[in-house]
Amino acid sequence: MLELRNVSKRVGKDIHIHPTSLTLQRGTLNVLLGPTLSGKTSLMRLMAGLDRPTEGEILFDGADVTGAPVQKRNVAMVYQQFINYPLLTVYENIASPMRISGADAATIDREVRKAAEILKLTPYLERTPLNLSGGQQQRTALARAIVKKASLVLLDEPLANLDYKLREELRDELPKIFAESGAIFVYATTEPSEALLLGGNTATLSEGRITQFGRTIDVYRRPADLLTARTFADPPLNVASVVRRGGQFMVGGKVLVDVPAHLSAIPDGPVTIGFQPHHLFPAATAHATQPIAVQTAISEIAGSESFIHIDFDGERWVMLARGVHEFDPGLSMQVYLDTRHLMAFDGQGRAIGAPAPVEG
Repeated sequence: MLELRNVSKRVGKDIHIHPTSLTLQRGTLNVLLGPTLSGKTSLMRLMAGLDRPTEGEILFDGADVTGAPVQKRNVAMVYQQFINYPLLTVYENIASPMRISGADAATIDREVRKAAEILKLTPYLERTPLNLSGGQQQRTALARAIVKKASLVLLDEPLANLDYKLREELRDELPKIFAESGAIFVYATTEPSEALLLGGNTATLSEGRITQFGRTIDVYRRPADLLTARTFADPPLNVASVVRRGGQFMVGGKVLVDVPAHLSAIPDGPVTIGFQPHHLFPAATAHATQPIAVQTAISEIAGSESFIHIDFDGERWVMLARGVHEFDPGLSMQVYLDTRHLMAFDGQGRAIGAPAPVEG
């Protein structure tokens, strides 16, 4: 178990990590989700022992490792920018941590070839990294982390340089690989979709603070505040400032939508509502029947999906629709919101209502 107890990190006058407490269990996958410069890498460096916290304690299985350097911790790290030994073959790059630990030749050979097979590196074992593609070099770094059998595995956006097919395969395989070893698996990403695909637990970060930590699907569906909801939305979360009046959410004295059952306890008055782009539709559905008048801004067609940027009451929304949809800029149209998925936040951005899990 890895425990961060009120850990912070300052460099001069800059605060990289605000006081943070976090507990990660063995055999778990833990995602750090946040935009660039939110503190993901800084937090991982503290976990690894590459940096010492300005304040607070770090414990591993109950032992205080706050001042212990990375060399004295059983940690494996893989970065977005791959790091390999340029003069060693792929085989020797993967084998290097096992040779350092004194493993016998037969064990080394078995584990290296097993990792190479998982990461599709078997044909390249006798090549040096300079004779590999960027994706193959990254897979070599991942294979080295696998054979190290580390207690803590830190992956900082490790799949960003891989092609789509391999990235999808590894997203499925990596958690299984490390969970079997009983390691604590920490994976940093800027992509909400990647966090959802990986599952496990997610900590959302913003400007050096963890805003929420819990099961990935729970953080996504029931964010503690508007900041977390925005962090866990790509395309960006759609929001609207409304007033609850009886059974309706009103904007400018006009009805926007009826108040859904899961938000019925919210008192009358001003509220911020939020919803994901894929819960907005260009035509009425069984659960989205009330029209909302908007004006189109930009249409982006991405294969089987379309991103329609629309303007509503001074807010820019995005509608993510299946299929090809193209609308001229400035077109007045109606869209439909599935209110079963609405989130609600008070004036301080704290969640005051979230949907129960529903299909769709």
